[in-house]
Amino acid sequence: MAVSSGTSSILSFSMALTSFAAMQLFKQQLSGSEYMTIVGGLLGSTIFFFVLVGVGNLENSMFGSNFQTKLFPEVLFCLVVAMFASGLVHRVCVTTCFLFSLVALYYINKISLNKHAAPVSATPVKATQGKKKK
Repeated sequence: MAVSSGTSSILSFSMALTSFAAMQLFKQQLSGSEYMTIVGGLLGSTIFFFVLVGVGNLENSMFGSNFQTKLFPEVLFCLVVAMFASGLVHRVCVTTCFLFSLVALYYINKISLNKHAAPVSATPVKATQGKKKK
């Protein structure tokens, strides 16, 4: 069942806050071994995902459904928030959060293009020639 953009924004921000709280709750375990720091970066990338979805839905509810999330202000802000949250756990979590977030951003962009891009026509368009000079 689909919810409105405003409700989805609230749900996304609450999930990001829950992920942040879980990272802080298990801070000792996440910084305890090499593999757990990678898991900490993965949790940081989920914070990136939830904050990005929350910001995008908040903008859609405020500015209309045709508003698009841009790279410079919105995506970089969400990436900095997620990397800061990961940095509170361990330094390696920041690096893995950055890498996992870039992979997530690639797939989010790919899904968005498949859903919202204009369909490409199957018949090729013939180029028209102008008048030839004699």
